[in-house]
Amino acid sequence: MSMSAARERLVVIGGDAAGMSAASQARRLRGPDDLEIVAFERGHFTSYSACGIPYWVGGDVAERDQLIARTPEEHRARDIDLRVRTEVTQIDVAGGRVRARDVDSGAESWTSYDKLVIATGARPIRPDMPGADAPGVHGVQTLDDGQALLDSLARTRGRRAVVIGAGYIGVEMAEALINRDYEVTVVNRGSEPMSTLDADMGRLVHEAMEGLGITMVNDAAVTKILTDGDGRVRAVATEDAEYPADVVVLGIGVRPETALAEAAGLPLGAHHGLLTDLAMRVRGHENIWAGGDCVEVLDLVSGQERHIALGTHANKHGQVIGTNAGGGYATFPGVVGTAVSKVCDLEIARTGLREKDARRVGLEFEAVTIESTSRAGYYPGASPMTVKMLAERRTGRLLGVQIVGREGAAKRVDIAAVALTAGMTVEQMTSLDLGYAPPFSPVWDPVLVAARKASKAVQQHR
Repeated sequence: MSMSAARERLVVIGGDAAGMSAASQARRLRGPDDLEIVAFERGHFTSYSACGIPYWVGGDVAERDQLIARTPEEHRARDIDLRVRTEVTQIDVAGGRVRARDVDSGAESWTSYDKLVIATGARPIRPDMPGADAPGVHGVQTLDDGQALLDSLARTRGRRAVVIGAGYIGVEMAEALINRDYEVTVVNRGSEPMSTLDADMGRLVHEAMEGLGITMVNDAAVTKILTDGDGRVRAVATEDAEYPADVVVLGIGVRPETALAEAAGLPLGAHHGLLTDLAMRVRGHENIWAGGDCVEVLDLVSGQERHIALGTHANKHGQVIGTNAGGGYATFPGVVGTAVSKVCDLEIARTGLREKDARRVGLEFEAVTIESTSRAGYYPGASPMTVKMLAERRTGRLLGVQIVGREGAAKRVDIAAVALTAGMTVEQMTSLDLGYAPPFSPVWDPVLVAARKASKAVQQHR
């Protein structure tokens, strides 16, 4: 294909949700004669569901390829020059080019760009301690990571697993390993699992995990990972105990993968994520965009930047970036911090601010907790549900909701996510016209019961 003077080149760093959504959307808007698209991915896979990895490891999803939305071949068929197993090692902002290295051959070369998309994702936090890189210690962030863990499980003769950390990944991986008949111990620095919840709600998750046969060790910091004569992991040590381990999974959380961007002098926020404007352009750079797990996003409730690694945001970022890079116009206004998960049949949901988030940004609030049921109490299958709600003192503005319960609990948080986005008060929420029939909810939906209680608490303090 001959290069015409008008033909621009869009370079994308990172081949998962944000990067390939951006590439695909830009391609929809501009044909290959007008816009050349080159994408670099250091792993083997593209456009996959990282959120599905625990369910693949646990056996709920049978095949790895079920998690892949679009293969490299499918992207190439749409005139996207996708280069897998190729790692970008340098961004030259002044020169408008990136340096990339072929992972297998080691060959390096420069590629110039007119427009650049940085979608480098996040990496699992590895504790800075002896043994953290030993064979048998696994982070779970990419499909390559998931494959490495499954290969490790197949090689390991023992059946003892230790999960370090009890956030979403830690809790989901603990369940996955229980499903594979491992003895599972979770070592958690916090007082309860799921630090994205307040501790009183985390307690409910703790009880469910122990009900599954998982050993929970809370208020415990790992000091080192012990290895055997072959250098392979054999135990995880805290200050006062050792927990034998044939495999260790890191669930401590993730950090934005922004070393490349930082070395290039691009602006990072307090959480080390790239800072962008509403169009997802990197601040101060007209022709560079960033999205997905490597950026910080505006929290619409607190008004502050946060780092939230979720595929939903990454795909939306990619759509916005691709639209803008392709010559259209789109913005990403921010998030309210909605997340759901499960432990066995216990559903866990949260949106908005926790008590400590609200305190940190100077908001005064009322917090209420109610017990209700998923359906009308007399209808078969009704199960208990706990809803916690935070409302701003005086104004009554909804600040956050946490829900823990059985079937039908988690997706109820979407009601609260919409209310938060709309800036509703708890009083306004009490009159929401939600769907009702005995198989689906009590006459007063649990979220509305909590809103009524929060509304009363706010009125008492006016």
